Amino acid sequence: MNLIHVMTAALTLASASPVSGANDGQIIGKNQITLTGDRLTPEALWAMGRIGTFAVSPDAQKIVYTVSYYSVQQNKSHTVLYLMDADGANPTLLTTTADNESEPAFTPDGQKITFLSGKSGSSQIWEMALDGTSRRQVSFCHKDVEGYKFSPDGKKVIIVHSVDTYTSIEKKYDDLPLSSGMVITDLNYKHWDHYVTTIPHIFVADVQDGRTGDGIDLLNGEPFECPMLPFGGSEQFNWSPDSRYIVYTSRKKTGRDYAISTDSDIYRYDTATGQTENLCKPSDYKEPEIDPSRSMEHQAINHLDRDCNVGYDTNPAYSPDGKYVAWLSMARNGYESDRTRLCVLDLKTGAKTYVTEAFQSGVDGFCWAADSRSFYFTGVWQARSMIHSTNLKGEVRPLTTGDFDYGAGLALCGKNLIVTRHSISAPDDIYSLSFKKKKNAEVRQLTRENQYFQERLKMGEVKERWVATTDGKKELCWVVYPPHFDPSKKYPVLLFCEGGPQSPVSQFWSYRWNLQIMAANDYIVIAPNRRGLPGFGMEWLEEISGDYSGQCMQDYLSAIDDICKEPYADKDRLGCVGASFGGYSVYYLAGHHDKRFKCFISHDGIFNTQQQYYETEEMWFPNWDLGAGPWRKGISADPDNAEKVDDQQKVNPFTTSPHLYVDRWDTPILCIHGEKDYRILSSQGQSAFSAAVMRGIPAELLLYPDENHWVLKPQNGILWQRTFFRWLDRWLKK
Repeated sequence: MNLIHVMTAALTLASASPVSGANDGQIIGKNQITLTGDRLTPEALWAMGRIGTFAVSPDAQKIVYTVSYYSVQQNKSHTVLYLMDADGANPTLLTTTADNESEPAFTPDGQKITFLSGKSGSSQIWEMALDGTSRRQVSFCHKDVEGYKFSPDGKKVIIVHSVDTYTSIEKKYDDLPLSSGMVITDLNYKHWDHYVTTIPHIFVADVQDGRTGDGIDLLNGEPFECPMLPFGGSEQFNWSPDSRYIVYTSRKKTGRDYAISTDSDIYRYDTATGQTENLCKPSDYKEPEIDPSRSMEHQAINHLDRDCNVGYDTNPAYSPDGKYVAWLSMARNGYESDRTRLCVLDLKTGAKTYVTEAFQSGVDGFCWAADSRSFYFTGVWQARSMIHSTNLKGEVRPLTTGDFDYGAGLALCGKNLIVTRHSISAPDDIYSLSFKKKKNAEVRQLTRENQYFQERLKMGEVKERWVATTDGKKELCWVVYPPHFDPSKKYPVLLFCEGGPQSPVSQFWSYRWNLQIMAANDYIVIAPNRRGLPGFGMEWLEEISGDYSGQCMQDYLSAIDDICKEPYADKDRLGCVGASFGGYSVYYLAGHHDKRFKCFISHDGIFNTQQQYYETEEMWFPNWDLGAGPWRKGISADPDNAEKVDDQQKVNPFTTSPHLYVDRWDTPILCIHGEKDYRILSSQGQSAFSAAVMRGIPAELLLYPDENHWVLKPQNGILWQRTFFRWLDRWLKK
């Protein structure tokens, strides 16, 4: 038994005194944890520090970054700031209060650091010296500051506040303030995990004598979001280099129109005149009529005779010389998994150019190079997220290789690029990349946040395995072997089913769906990049749309059958696990596995596709993936061929819904769901559990009243892992 001093989340910050009255008198930070043996455990996962955002000083000499620590005992997290030299030397903890401190940035002169500080619902902008002293509050707003960005000249600041909205839920009567009822008048009344009674707006405020207030609402009177819910942040708005203009992302729709559309645009606000212009749409643009009950794939909106940026357009950024604005752009409306391209607008000519067309996968994040003529960007190809470069001519070049993923956040640091990186076997750290012509990047690791864990915990070997599919193609699978793997023994095998349904099975690191902790419990894990995942071309990506139960299910079975050819894989002890679409996959395979599996685990999965269509909140999702409302004849997106499924004769996802095959269920199943999950309602998991029990099949239901599509609270996370492995061990280790 080793007592290891690490950056964890268990008890009290060793380098600071407890703050009275805050976090129950304790600060979550640098503590102790006892590791028993060299296997990864749930407790070790929750004890790891989690690196978040970072910023580079103007002189490229310093990097400030966030780390979050979790306390299982207190059931909460704490985010702190660190400062280090640009080469990774001299990492220093800057913040020692009990408040969460986040979103660090350097002032334009590089002499101070600004950040958000406070408890949830009461954050304000603060600043401090580079050594963490001279802390001073900067914003004095009447509302919580949820995000911010100072202008390059430091004279103004963009501030994010929530404002009330009544577009889908009526305002309460003034004399009934304690009423819990809601009068709902339109769709988009719920989103992700909350009822939509407020939305974020961006405000611009002057900075006078080092202080600022609420400012002016750039969307005053408009019932639209910026940043866009549920995941948008400060990457969705930016300043021009001369501090005059603000570019921002917004989907200017409400109610049903919002729920069926992914058409967000980039807007430019002139702080001198107060005027706003849409940089995506021509001034004479008029949206074609849209049938809200079917996919937009074949509708007029996606077949215009000019480029009107009708899909997702997000994350605008000015070039350093101010001549261009670039942003991430999807071509089609109603399709959130369309390939994300990098669009560049020439502000002088109005010409738009897509500079990543040579990269047949999506762009996850980007930053301008100093020359204002080229970019660095991240994107997934063949199950790895790598760094690439492109220029205004669209000449794309890969810059990195290896079995890991680079994060979407990129920042220049002199001639180098600062990024985060993780793998199936290691959580995020910060890296510096330097480049030479016609050579791959030279990579230097700057942080070692979880070095103690990585030195003392044995990770299983991860191998790439290409598997033949039933239609004569190949799929890339990751296979993770147990630590101390002995090929002369037989091991139970888990099939990991990815969600999305179009998110990659790359070199991801998760604090819940962690493949290494599954291997640490002596399971071999196979994780296939089945049909519908990015990084293998558009044809592969799009084969899943309208075909949930088709080739992608065969790809799953091909993967598990292939690994079972190995003598160390025990084909009599197979499990199948997954979340979201992966949870749908589990429910579907439960009725179509030909007795391959001995147990199933589904988290937040779709059990009834018809039910899902009526329950989910982002209606463009089932429209595109399922084709149309279930009341329509067939699921064809083309009204002139309503009796047909489509040109490829894919299987109707409503008539092949998992709930229709419960009569074939014969295998124990664990269902997990969060009651605050409004993407896939908990009624889906509860229905599946009831179906199994009524069929006389061993089943359990892990239900979280306070969690959404994810599990975010530490004690809930520990319970998740314990329940997960208890169920697997019960059926696969007899």
